[in-house]
Amino acid sequence: MTITFHGAAETTTGSQHLLEINGKRILLDCGLYQGHREDAYDRNKQFPFEPAQLDCVILSHAHIDHCGNLPNLSRQGYRGNIFATPATRDLCQIMLADSARIQMADVEYVNRKKAKKGQKLFTPLYDERDAERCLRQFVTVDYHRPMLVADGVTLTFIDAGHILGSAQVVLDLHEHASGEKKRLLFSGDVGRGSNDLLRDPDIAENIDAVIMESTYGGREHEEETGARDKICKVLNTALANHGRVIIPAFAVERTQQILVVLHELFRQDRIPDVPVYVDSPLAVSATEIFRLHPECFNEGIYDALFQKNNPFGFDGLHMVRQAKDSMKLNQLEGPFIIIAASGMCEAGRVVHHLHNNIEDPRTIVLFVGYCAENTLGWKLRNGHKEVNIFGDPHHVRARIEMLDSFSGHADHSELLDWFQRITGPKKQVWLVHGEVARSSILQQAMKEKFPQCETGIARLGQTAGIGG
Repeated sequence: MTITFHGAAETTTGSQHLLEINGKRILLDCGLYQGHREDAYDRNKQFPFEPAQLDCVILSHAHIDHCGNLPNLSRQGYRGNIFATPATRDLCQIMLADSARIQMADVEYVNRKKAKKGQKLFTPLYDERDAERCLRQFVTVDYHRPMLVADGVTLTFIDAGHILGSAQVVLDLHEHASGEKKRLLFSGDVGRGSNDLLRDPDIAENIDAVIMESTYGGREHEEETGARDKICKVLNTALANHGRVIIPAFAVERTQQILVVLHELFRQDRIPDVPVYVDSPLAVSATEIFRLHPECFNEGIYDALFQKNNPFGFDGLHMVRQAKDSMKLNQLEGPFIIIAASGMCEAGRVVHHLHNNIEDPRTIVLFVGYCAENTLGWKLRNGHKEVNIFGDPHHVRARIEMLDSFSGHADHSELLDWFQRITGPKKQVWLVHGEVARSSILQQAMKEKFPQCETGIARLGQTAGIGG
């Protein structure tokens, strides 16, 4: 039994791990690598294994860095099953189509420049038809429903509490040649717990080896205590001045989590009853999918749905699909709240709202998630007084606020607590999905707290034996 790390090794993107046992080849995740354009294109275009020779794929969740290269895998000859939870499959239906549209637009833009220079043109990794065909290979498996997926391999999904449908992957492995049996846990991405919307991560049992994410190694999120007070203060300040609150948010999970919080604050009369606009076609579609999967919600949200207290359909909530309706928002007088993608302000409708409102001192821009370095969102979060939007300089007169308690990733202490709760020997641990500096800090902490475990940082292309 071996595992080879083909992605999300010494980086946070492109999750792909190849398990080999009893002559079978099982791929855990098939995410897009995101980085410098040409490097990312080359790494995503060519797989370090033959897709047609895979026996099955197991998908932890629907984020693009975990699922985004599945249509390309199928395009290059993979014909087997893709195992996922029902909610993950439904989210992939919109996420992969959206990814295909972005790919096509990006390649068209780059190729115009390349053509002028006489350079070799890019071809898209896949298109919307590839994304649709790939979905036909999905086989959905509910949480806690063991399924034999290959000779000697039984899969069980347990809740990861990260996004809707996210799963930790538990694999019971039986190697016929040696007679050895091992239980492998692939963490996927681990949620923080106490989520406004989702259940806490389940506790895996009797685990021998762990492939563990390390995204927030060495970093602690702000305390949840006081977060409601802070968001109330921020919103009330802007709304009292008849201003606008612009919340850049990722379309999946973060937008829905914000809606749950706003609904709660409205019901408690802690903020004025003002219109809320979700201005993102992807977020609107994702919210509709959330409504279809109450099995993923925590007890409070689950009960609220059956009491006709729907946080995704309250009075004053407006779902904006059409571009013309989005443009009309710029003609409205405040106060109101706009939730728009993308969360890092690099594309999407939020950029237009910033273009029209960033110089208005009555506006508050509230960041509720991570922004990668040098993105527009990062510059605003880091206090830049002037930023370029659509190529034009803008003075930042709007008030910039940040609230990081909404993160979907467990932080350093929460990862250690999650690992401690797992039962079993846990003798082998490979850290993935983290920048080297982050993984190194977590590795050191793991060695100090769990000296009985052999904790290493997975390297790209590394093959490791399981057990032995």
